[in-house]
Amino acid sequence: MALLCTRSIGRCLPRLGSLRLPPALGRAVDVSLPCRRSRSALRGFSATAGLRSNADAKLDLPALDAKWRQKWASLPADSAHESTDAAKGTYVLPMFPYPSGYLHLGHLRVYTIADVVARFHSLQGRDVVLPMGWDAFGLPAENAAIERGINPATWTRANIARMKEQIDLMNGSWDWSRELATCDPGFYKHTQKIFLLLRQQGLAYQEEAEVNYDPVDKTVLANEQVDASGCSWRSGAKVEKRKLKQWFLRISEFRDALLRDLEVLAKEDAWPERVLAMQKNWLGKSTGATIKFPIVAFNQDVHAGIEVFTSRPDTLFGVQYLALASTHPVVAQLAAKDPELQAFLDILPGLPADSKVGYMLPHIRAVNPLAYHEETPEATKRSIPIYVAPYVIGDYGEGAVMGVPGHDVRDHAFWKTHHNEPVRFVVAASEDESTTTLRNEAFVDRGVLTEHSGLFKGKSSEEAGQMLVAMLETAKLAEPVEKWRLRDWLISRQRYWGTPIPIVHCGSCGAVPVPDEQLPVVLPEVDGHWADKKPGNPLETLDDWVNTSCPRCNGPAKRDTDTMDTFVDSSWYYVRFIDAHNTEAPFSAEKAKSLPVDIYIGGIEHAILHLLYARFIYKFLMTSSLMPGNGEQSAQVYEPFTRLISQGMVHGKTYSDPATGKFLKPDEVDLSNISQPKVIATGETATTSHEKMSKSKHNGVDPTDVIAQHGADATRAHMLFQAPVSEILDWDGEKIVGVTRWLGRVHDLVHRLGPAPRGTDDDHPAASPTRYFETTAAAVEAMTAQDLARWDADVAVWRAVQQTIASVTGSYEKVYALNTVVSDLMGLSNTIADKAGAASEAVARQAVSALLRMMAPITPAFAEECWALLGLQRGPGSSMFRGEGRTRFPVVDGSLALLQLRRQACAVQVNGRLRAVVEIPKPSGLAGDELKEWLVREILTTDEGRAKLASSTCDVACAKKVIVIKGGKLVNFVL
Repeated sequence: MALLCTRSIGRCLPRLGSLRLPPALGRAVDVSLPCRRSRSALRGFSATAGLRSNADAKLDLPALDAKWRQKWASLPADSAHESTDAAKGTYVLPMFPYPSGYLHLGHLRVYTIADVVARFHSLQGRDVVLPMGWDAFGLPAENAAIERGINPATWTRANIARMKEQIDLMNGSWDWSRELATCDPGFYKHTQKIFLLLRQQGLAYQEEAEVNYDPVDKTVLANEQVDASGCSWRSGAKVEKRKLKQWFLRISEFRDALLRDLEVLAKEDAWPERVLAMQKNWLGKSTGATIKFPIVAFNQDVHAGIEVFTSRPDTLFGVQYLALASTHPVVAQLAAKDPELQAFLDILPGLPADSKVGYMLPHIRAVNPLAYHEETPEATKRSIPIYVAPYVIGDYGEGAVMGVPGHDVRDHAFWKTHHNEPVRFVVAASEDESTTTLRNEAFVDRGVLTEHSGLFKGKSSEEAGQMLVAMLETAKLAEPVEKWRLRDWLISRQRYWGTPIPIVHCGSCGAVPVPDEQLPVVLPEVDGHWADKKPGNPLETLDDWVNTSCPRCNGPAKRDTDTMDTFVDSSWYYVRFIDAHNTEAPFSAEKAKSLPVDIYIGGIEHAILHLLYARFIYKFLMTSSLMPGNGEQSAQVYEPFTRLISQGMVHGKTYSDPATGKFLKPDEVDLSNISQPKVIATGETATTSHEKMSKSKHNGVDPTDVIAQHGADATRAHMLFQAPVSEILDWDGEKIVGVTRWLGRVHDLVHRLGPAPRGTDDDHPAASPTRYFETTAAAVEAMTAQDLARWDADVAVWRAVQQTIASVTGSYEKVYALNTVVSDLMGLSNTIADKAGAASEAVARQAVSALLRMMAPITPAFAEECWALLGLQRGPGSSMFRGEGRTRFPVVDGSLALLQLRRQACAVQVNGRLRAVVEIPKPSGLAGDELKEWLVREILTTDEGRAKLASSTCDVACAKKVIVIKGGKLVNFVL
């Protein structure tokens, strides 16, 4: 086996010198290493009799944080080094925060995960990019400015400064040299350039459209920013429909790639399955047909037919009504003459999207296009009613749906609400079910057509659907089509605090882009507007700013007063991080080689909007003029985030009054007995639960308070230990003491070891534990009992080290299993501490060295302190993570095959009840009665065996029966 030396167990290890074996073995096996000078005083793998007794040194974790943050700050910038593991470094990125002015535990969780992952990859020898910035534009800042009477820029910059100080308390390794804020003109200058690039390619356009208008925030919203109840995602106000001229980005041009490339992101679970499903559903690709239903009108001048999109043409025989959106042209035409219809339309905005109300249009009926075929059943030939229904969306399909109660759950509920007529089922699971008449719910699966489908009875859904469309297509009553739920991205916002749209409107030239040399179009100062707490967009009233000259003809022109949706900023900020100081372009083609982001970390709440827009913009940028040559690679997959980690939310402990359900404030709960919290006012036991943190529930936790009390490292470790990354974390600050105790035990262990004494020969190479185990294993049979005890302890410790390295490395790489890293390290530290008195000091030192390097990503300041206490630093100004002192994450050294335990744990039962667990030698070559006699003898030689199993009331030597299980790992004595 090759000698692994320091490469296999790290760069910065104690100098161990030659390996001294017990005198009885020294003649049999020579394991000394060559020395440069014979006068060297070399340390060996001697027993740990020399452990220091200063284990009572006080561990002050907050003080260690401050100490090492100061030292890290004083270190020179780490120059880029050659990566040995990849052609490019590792780009780790958490979703950047909105600068609200304070951190919450959700921030703490995502930034802890990001920093831990980044430090792990750094210790593996990779160049790591871990930047931080601020999603600084948006309505909250503007609303706060109006409320407080201050400039949103002032409010935002103060919040950034405050949150930056808080983030620094987390012991993160952020590269602040790349810091950006989207409200900085140096950033939004390039947002404007990207907009103009999009427009140049025909992907940004302006047109009049019906839009969602938020009457509270006084701005337009994209469809994605309106919830299922028709309310604004931010203000909660009921959204109004208005006709306005707005700017759109043609995301629909990329819809095929956006859908197709989800298959790439699904490989090896790179993206969570539920995020992929949400993306796919939002894109909403449907294949089907547009069917034309002729209209029969009585004294009404309306369209000759209504076109309906359906993905289930096989159910056409089962159409029993049509439903139209409130915005359908037929509805608008009829409402002008029908006051009752108009009154119904007026109440629709206040109804939920799943409302079953409907208005049947009088004097107008529809005819199924199949009615003109002589073999069509009579039921299908009858004319059908037409309704206006709130569940029909105006901008999807044709704003009309065919109601098939037998085969659509929503249609079924609507029909049952408005009609007593039986539901017609035209598709069944199989032919023998086609005569089933008693059904209480819709049959939504595909199957075979029933007798209600005339000549098509017995045909499969797929075959029948294709035949029906083909038949109607010849009569120009149907056309195969493909529909998408995705609509072009509406980016216009009628607010101040956003990126100005770089367009001027000229009476002669139309919409003209602002020339590159005049970018950025900077937001003007409007302090008076904020001081007066005025609502609305001040840009619309600033004549000096609005009135300008046309860049093309120099005639009078006006600036566009809309600003961009903040999702435009976040759709490309991750690209800017890799070239943050480029003044000429958003990024250079050379720096783009660092893309895409390797590991992107953020909440599931961004699974649709942000990720969809980021994917679209990245695909555009990588095929734009900013990346010469890439546009020709049509088959190339461009995805901004190779791997997506979606962490769960953090919930806080919540107390409520069991009598009223009212959430209790901290001063309304008696927590003197934490297991039985009392309502102070009544003395009743309070109801305890974990809920999403909010002011109304009085369950928020300030992470800076936790860090100040327990230290950042203990807080980080506790945050990870409490739950798997993807799951909801029920925060319990009371349990953090378990982590601090663990760190205290490790600190005590390090103090007992202390710095290793130096030999006089500083040039002597360090010895390898692998070499020690290789050369010593052959001599085990000749060892004395004392030497065997030390050997067994050494094997137990180093086996635990090797097993933990493998397990922990895998968990760090998976990310979602970071909670098991902490538990594995706790187990390893317990093993080292248990065996420290018996194991060789050098093996113990090597084990502690590996332990600290595995802990370092999670508890960086604590690991640095312990590293220094062991004398492993390469100078007073060095760090485990930076410069010359940078260490390496441990790797398995191949010694596990050598580390066979000579002893094993034996669980001893008496009459089926566990009485003791003792450690005995492994039985070798024994079986039957010989094995049973041997086990009795060995069990009774242990201290615990003699104490518990050799008394007058329980003497296993007199057992009637001995049952041996798993080779002696479990023994049951029947007395």
